Amino acid sequence: MMDYFYLIPIALGLGLTGLAAFMWSLKSGQYDDLEGAAERILHEEIDAPIRTTPGGDARCRPSSIREN
Repeated sequence: MMDYFYLIPIALGLGLTGLAAFMWSLKSGQYDDLEGAAERILHEEIDAPIRTTPGGDARCRPSSIREN
């Protein structure tokens, strides 16, 4: 029974700490843009189109069909 005098305040303290961390994350804007990070990876500014040779892209052809 004496253990409850230690366990209940510890449990309440941990619960309040978790609640405070969650409230801080809400206040700091952690959940404002949920889809932005998922779409940002698809639209990188450093992407460039694949260069092709004048006769087409030789990398896609089998070696027996390539024009030398």
